Amino acid sequence: MTTWLDNLIPLKGRLNHLQLAGWKPSKVAAQDLGCRLLADVMIPMKDGTKLSADVYLPRKPGRYPAIVQFSAYNRDLHSIGVPKGTNEIGSPPVITARGYAQVVVTARGVGRSEGELRRWHAESEVQDHLACVAWAGEQPWSTGDVCLFGTSYYGMNQPTIAAHRPPALKAFFCNEICTDFRRHVFRYAGYPNIEFFGLWTGANFTAKGVKLYVPPAVRALLSHVVNRPYLWNLVRPRIDSIMQGFKKNRPIPRALENLVAFFADTDTDPHNRTDEGSFRRLSQIDVPFVVVQNRGNISLHQFGAYDLFENAGTPADRKWLIIGPAEYELPAYSWQLEALAFFDHVVKGIDNGYDRQPAVRWWRDGAGDGESAWGTAADFPPPASRTLALHPAATGTLEVEPVAEAASHWLAVPQVPGLVPGTDSVMPHVLRFAWKVPADMELVGPARFRLGLASTEIDTHVIARLDRIDRGGKRHCLSMGNQRAATRQVMPEYSTRAEQAIDDRIKTPLVPGEPVDLIVNMTPTAAVLHAGDTLELAVASRPALLAASVREGFLSYENYGLPQYIARNTLLHGARTTLEVTALSPPA
Repeated sequence: MTTWLDNLIPLKGRLNHLQLAGWKPSKVAAQDLGCRLLADVMIPMKDGTKLSADVYLPRKPGRYPAIVQFSAYNRDLHSIGVPKGTNEIGSPPVITARGYAQVVVTARGVGRSEGELRRWHAESEVQDHLACVAWAGEQPWSTGDVCLFGTSYYGMNQPTIAAHRPPALKAFFCNEICTDFRRHVFRYAGYPNIEFFGLWTGANFTAKGVKLYVPPAVRALLSHVVNRPYLWNLVRPRIDSIMQGFKKNRPIPRALENLVAFFADTDTDPHNRTDEGSFRRLSQIDVPFVVVQNRGNISLHQFGAYDLFENAGTPADRKWLIIGPAEYELPAYSWQLEALAFFDHVVKGIDNGYDRQPAVRWWRDGAGDGESAWGTAADFPPPASRTLALHPAATGTLEVEPVAEAASHWLAVPQVPGLVPGTDSVMPHVLRFAWKVPADMELVGPARFRLGLASTEIDTHVIARLDRIDRGGKRHCLSMGNQRAATRQVMPEYSTRAEQAIDDRIKTPLVPGEPVDLIVNMTPTAAVLHAGDTLELAVASRPALLAASVREGFLSYENYGLPQYIARNTLLHGARTTLEVTALSPPA
């Protein structure tokens, strides 16, 4: 319930450095309209349950398009600017100043919302989200037009909502999403994503965290102290240890029930079952959208943006894909101005140049002085690109031409205590293959590692990492991928240009010593290579050996439920093993 104290202190807003993808809008629909809060507005659901929403409005009276954001997160730290992983709604004063209402809703059982927490992204949650969209379009402060905006949880539910085609929905802007929740999050690479869920639930679903209440006036006051870049600069060097601390927290019983259902494949209640994601329904989407991919996402949100862009039913001239740099910064304040410019154009009809932006834009990692920071194309992968096949040779090189058949061995070493040090001096734990770049070129598009694999055990793990080593010797991660060897059945009907969909439900144990063909989906690349740079492929079975750091902008979890076998793994050189990357200007 709103009181006069709620707006006594103005909330402090903020942008970060990453806002517009290589352009500047020629005009804005509105600005400097201020921000006021209607706290804990209760939205009725069909069964009588009421969900709590904070509604941020411009101070100037009027009717405004509504941006609806929905999640199972407690939102009370969001507007303060606390650098927390769930702070993914943007900054309300930035949004309202531009003439939009922002409606931030918490799911059942969270914060002041009534009812009990259900499965995350359950069909019942989808129906609640749809009810909130309809509600927002009917309020006296609303024009009747509704948009969606947000990152991760606040983004990955957007395509599902759009596929239902609610009449009020006019556009959506999502950042870092999944379209198949099982394949891209819950069981990435064929395993329960244990480390991620331990961190995620420990950080967000403790008894204190779920019901936390911070009065709006206190939030506003704290925002003037907390919502500044200095705090993230203090947190960033300590982010790894902070994440380890979250994993020690005990989640609430309902969160633990949800996790067991995910890990044990017992999520079978049709009334309380996590939705599979939007991947089967993307063709039903018809509204304009922008989807942004963070190139640093490895263990979740790796392929959903590309799936949405490729398969959504929205006309080609009404959808856009932005591939941003690898970044991990909290709060998630990136792309607010891009989203507002998009909404200004498609919802308010402002001729600001958005319709003239290319369908695909990407950050050109490695671009030098005088080179454009952003690349553009009409599609993804770019129509002018082609697949560049590089063949790992037993000599440790990557070759453009096919190589002779041979075998290289590495020791699969699970991440367990008690491992005797020094075994890598007898058999390597990591295989490395290098290619000296002969001429300037650009990699933009899918990356995939196909290998002939044999093992002395019935299951094993393969992680592949692709780096650019510049002429100064500095290493830059371009792409990564993981795959369990026992789950290798491809699902062509759900595969995309960026990902060969693997069915983790079908497990085919290895026969020791008998080779199989395995596909490791690697994250798409977007990088400039200069003559004299080195492209290096590294292959191992223990993800921690090839980890990319959050401090470098990469989100790569190492502790999956990996096969606990020590084994000799064999890579078969020759026709069965190829690294495939996508090049705009490959060498002749």
